[in-house]
Amino acid sequence: MNSFFARKFIIQALFITVAAVLLARLFYIQILDKDYYLSANYNAIRPLKIYPSRGIILDRNNEILVQNEPVYDIMVIPKDVKPFDTLEFCSLIGIDKAGFDRRFKKARNYSPYRASIFEKQLSAKTYASLQEKLYQFPGFFEQKRTVRSYPDSIASHFLGYIGEVTDNMIDRYGPYYSPGDYIGISGVEKYYEPELRGVRGVQKIMVDALNRTKGSYSDGTYDTLAIAGANLVSSLDKNLQKLGEQLLRNKKGSIVAIEPSTGEILAYVSSPGYDPNSMVGRERGNNYMKMLNDPNQPMFNRPIQAEYPPGSIFKVVNILIAQQFGSIDSTYKYNCPGGYRYGRSGFMACTHVHGSLNLVQSIQYSCNTFLGFTYNRMIDHAGIRPVNAFKKWREAVAQFGIGSTLDLDLPNERSGKLPSDELYTRRFGNDKWGSSYTISLSIGQGELGITPLQMANVMAIVANRGFYYKPHLVKAIGDKNIVKKEYTERNSVDIKSRYFDLVIEGMSRAVNQPGGTAYSTNSRIPGIEMCGKTGTVQNPHGADHSVFVAFAPRVNPKIAIAVVVENAGYGSVWSAPMASLMVEKYLTDSITKPKYYIDRLLNTSFIGGKMTLNSPTPIKKDTSNQKPPAAQKSTKATPIPKQQILVAKPRNESAA
Repeated sequence: MNSFFARKFIIQALFITVAAVLLARLFYIQILDKDYYLSANYNAIRPLKIYPSRGIILDRNNEILVQNEPVYDIMVIPKDVKPFDTLEFCSLIGIDKAGFDRRFKKARNYSPYRASIFEKQLSAKTYASLQEKLYQFPGFFEQKRTVRSYPDSIASHFLGYIGEVTDNMIDRYGPYYSPGDYIGISGVEKYYEPELRGVRGVQKIMVDALNRTKGSYSDGTYDTLAIAGANLVSSLDKNLQKLGEQLLRNKKGSIVAIEPSTGEILAYVSSPGYDPNSMVGRERGNNYMKMLNDPNQPMFNRPIQAEYPPGSIFKVVNILIAQQFGSIDSTYKYNCPGGYRYGRSGFMACTHVHGSLNLVQSIQYSCNTFLGFTYNRMIDHAGIRPVNAFKKWREAVAQFGIGSTLDLDLPNERSGKLPSDELYTRRFGNDKWGSSYTISLSIGQGELGITPLQMANVMAIVANRGFYYKPHLVKAIGDKNIVKKEYTERNSVDIKSRYFDLVIEGMSRAVNQPGGTAYSTNSRIPGIEMCGKTGTVQNPHGADHSVFVAFAPRVNPKIAIAVVVENAGYGSVWSAPMASLMVEKYLTDSITKPKYYIDRLLNTSFIGGKMTLNSPTPIKKDTSNQKPPAAQKSTKATPIPKQQILVAKPRNESAA
C-alpha cells in the first residue's frame, strides 16, 4: 500500500515537472525569445528604414557645393536565403565567391532573422542590371540610400566627409544610430551632423513567399515619413575658393579670407588637399588609407591645425599694443644701424640699415631694430617688474584671438601657442628675466605659434579698427536661415581706434609705395588700396615660410586675408602676389595681372621643400575671360626670365 502511494506521487510529480517545463518553454518562446516572432513577421511584413536626404550645402551665392545622389544597399535575411546561382549573383554586384561567403557569414552571425547590409552603395547603373533578376535570389532585397556628391571637387577640408558609424560612435551618440548608418566624420559634415542628418522613417512592406513586394502593409497606416536634413548656406565664395586652390596646387600652405564686417569666411584653402569625391563609394576605404600614408598629409587641416611662428606680420600687433601702453607714439623715432643690440652681447640683425625711422616707416620697411627697441620699452621700461609687464603684454596679445581657439564651426581647431611667464621662469630658474631673454617675440619668432585662421582674424581686427566677429563657415541653417548667436556678437580688443590709423598707413605703404616690402613684386591692385604686411618665417626644419596678411579696401574693408606658403622664402615673392589675386578676384570679379605673373604662381611647386617648375596650367576660363582688353594685350608681352622672377629678393623685407 505504501509502495502504491509512493509511485502515485512520483508519477504526479513527473507530470507536474513536464508541464512546468513546457509552460516555461512556451513562455520563453512567446515572450522572451523574439526569433520566431521576427521570422513570422519577416515572412509577411518587412519593415524598411527610409533614410532621409541629407541636407545639401551651398556657397554664399546659393551655388551647390554638396548634393546627394542615389545608391542601393543590398540587404539579406539569412534565414530566408534558398539555393540559387551564387556565381551569377556575384557577377551582378561585382564580388567574388570568397567575398560572398565572407559577407554571408557576417550577416548570419549578426542575426539569422534580422536584415543586415550584404553589399553597400551599388550605383544606379549596377543596381539596374540586378533589379530585374533580384526575385531569383530569395532572402535578398534592396534598400535605397543617398551618398554625397561634390560637383566641383573643392573645399574638402571645409566640407569634410561622412562614413559608416562604428560601435564606439553608437555608444557615444545614443540610440539614433544603428549599424550601417552614416554619420559626419570631419568638417562641417561632423560639426553640423544633428542639423544635416534629418529624421529616419519606416515603411512596412508586404512580401510573398518568393520575396516579391506586394505593396504597403495596411495601406501605409503604420508607416512614418522621413524628414530631410536642413540645408546649410555656407559663407564660402565658390569661385574665390577655386582660385585659392589653383594657386596652392603643388604647394603646402593655407589661404583664409574673412569678411571683416561679419566674420564670414570667404575662402578656406588647405594644401595639399584631396578630391572629396574620393571619400564616397566602394573605394572609399582604399582611398582613405592612401591619403593617410601620404607623406604630404593631404588630410591635415592646415588653416586650423598648423601652428607657425607669425614672423614679421606680428609686428602689427606689437606696434598696436605699444601705443596702447604708451611706450611709443606718432612722434617717436629710432635709429636702425642694421640691427638691435640687447643684453651684454646679444644682437638681432635687420635686413638693411634703415637709419632713423618712425612708427609708420617701421611697418613699411619691416624694421627689426625698431621692433626690438619697442618691445624693450614695453617690458623693461613699463614702471613695473619686467615679469609683470610681460604678463600685461601677454594679456593684450591674447585679446587678438592668439593662444586660444576662435570657436570656428569645424572640429579639432587648435589654439596656437602664446608663451606664459611661467614657461620662462622655469626655463631661466627665476623670475628676474627681462626683454633680452624673450626678444625674439618682438618680431614674431620664438615660442609663438599662430594658425592661418588666427592670422586672418588679426587682419579683420585691424580692418575694423579694434573689433571682430568670430570667424564662421556657415551663415544660415535651414529654411528659417538660422544664424548662431555667438557669430553675431561683437568682440573688442582693448586698443583705442585711433592707434590703428598709423599702423594701417604703414601697411598701405608696404604694398603701394616704393621701398615697401611688398612693392617690388607688384602686389598692388589697380584702383584698390590694399593694406598688407609681409613675413618671412624662420623654419628650423628647412626653407623659410612665405607669409602675407592684408585687408582691402582701406576704407570700408570687404576682405581680410592670410596666405602661408611653406618653404617658399620671402613673403613678398610668393604669398603677397597670391593674396593680391584673391583680393582682386573677390572685389572686382576679375584679374588684371599679366599671364606670366599668374603662370609663375600657378606652375611653381614647393612640395618636398624644393622649388620646381611644372608644365603650364592656365587659370580657369571664368576668371581670364573677365579681364579688360588692356590686360588681355599684356598677356602677349615677352615674359620676364624665370630666373629673375623666382629669385628676385625684395629690397626691404625683413627676414623675420
